[in-house]
This record gives sequence, C-alpha cells and structure tokens, in this order.
Amino acid sequence: MYTVDFLLSRQVWFEPVLHSPAASSTQRAHCMHVPGRHVAKTVLVKAGERFVLVVLPSTSRIDLGRLSELLGGSADEVRLAHDDELVNLFTDCQPGVVPPFGRLYNLDTVFESSLLDVAELVFGGNTRHEGLRMRSADYLAIEEPRIGSFAVPIRPSRSLPALAQPDRRAG
Repeated sequence: MYTVDFLLSRQVWFEPVLHSPAASSTQRAHCMHVPGRHVAKTVLVKAGERFVLVVLPSTSRIDLGRLSELLGGSADEVRLAHDDELVNLFTDCQPGVVPPFGRLYNLDTVFESSLLDVAELVFGGNTRHEGLRMRSADYLAIEEPRIGSFAVPIRPSRSLPALAQPDRRAG
C-alpha cells in the first residue's frame, strides 16, 4: 500500500509535497525549504534475525551501540541493511526510498526521542520526488513506534584545503 493511501485510510491530516528528486533526507530538506531537524529520515537496520525501521532527524546519525541497547541486543548484532535487502522489502518504492511506516511492511519502528519536539514532520513517501508533511502527534498515534534516544548529531564536515595548482610556467 502506498504511503498516501495508508494516511488517507487513517483519516489524518497530511500534506503531499512534490519536489525535485532527492536522494537523501538532507536534499529533501533543501528542496522543500524546511530545516533539516524537521525532516525525518528512515533507515532500515537488521537486528539479529529481524529488520527494524529507525526514524531520526536528517541532521543526525544512528549510534548503533545505543540502538542495540534500546532493542535489547548486542552491538555486534545490529547493522545497517544492505541495498538488496531494501529492494526486497520495499517493492512499492523507488530503490533506496524507505517510508517511516513499518506497520505497512510488518516491521517494528523505533523513533528518535529528539523528534518529539517537532510539531510537524516531513518525510519521504514512495518516490524520490514525493515529500509528506504531517503532525508528529498523528504519526505517533497511527504508527505507535518504540521511542528512545539513539541518534547523535552529524558534525558538519570541515572544508578541505584547496588543492595546489600545478605550476604552468615554462621552465
């Protein structure tokens, strides 16, 4: 079932927003002119023998150690899913796109607690050009995810020094 159809069936307010194709949640934030901390990215992880959807701000990354504690397993049993695993599970999505509704795919969902401060979330739908905006309270009510603290901010990358230009003088 497509994400939009699922939300319509739950009779919650949401706003579909079409934008330029975005390969990441950071690009989605830029395309939609939304602060990155309001854009939720969804990551599929494998925890032991099961898959789990993880929802966190686009400005953060997963601390696998903290996530494994939250899931009740050891850190060596939790890893990011491989591309082929994504494609096999999310057959109704463009490759690499993962909607934040584990319920649609019979998966548990874990939600980063820092997103509780965001009144409206923006996330991807089933394609790279489809964004959806909805109230966080509605998302939590229909998805009923496990909530915990497992994300750490992504540090801005430092600028690399300019490469030295070759000396083009005749010698």
